[in-house]
Amino acid sequence: MKFVKSFTTLLFFIVTLTLSFTMQAQEHKDIKKVKAILQGQAAQWNKGDIEAFMQDYWKSDKLQFIGSKGVTYGWQQTFDNYKRRYPDKAAMGQLTFDILNAQRLSKKVISITGKFTLKREKDMPTGYFLLLWKKIKGRWVIIADHTSASN
Repeated sequence: MKFVKSFTTLLFFIVTLTLSFTMQAQEHKDIKKVKAILQGQAAQWNKGDIEAFMQDYWKSDKLQFIGSKGVTYGWQQTFDNYKRRYPDKAAMGQLTFDILNAQRLSKKVISITGKFTLKREKDMPTGYFLLLWKKIKGRWVIIADHTSASN
């Protein structure tokens, strides 16, 4: 009887440990995927292609973009605002992201906190962002973007 209890306890410990490692591996894989998408967005931005940059945003009226002027709702409105604010490649400059924190909040939600730098001919604005990513239909997309410039 003592052997059975010890064996059951050991088996429970092994299964729990295995599940923990499996979940951590999946968490790492998802965060790595989202970070790669974010770097791809920077590459699209640096080509001057706002439309390609926006492909990783949720194409929904529920998308939220929070900036210095308040909350914008919807993919189309966010896209239009980007086009208006960055009408050409010179205005877009060269974008880099520095990721400060990445957290998997659930199986389908990740938050990324970071710093952006926009190098342009006459200035170099920087700021911070918090992105909420959600896995929808097997694809990671930004569902909320809070970005604010620090200069």
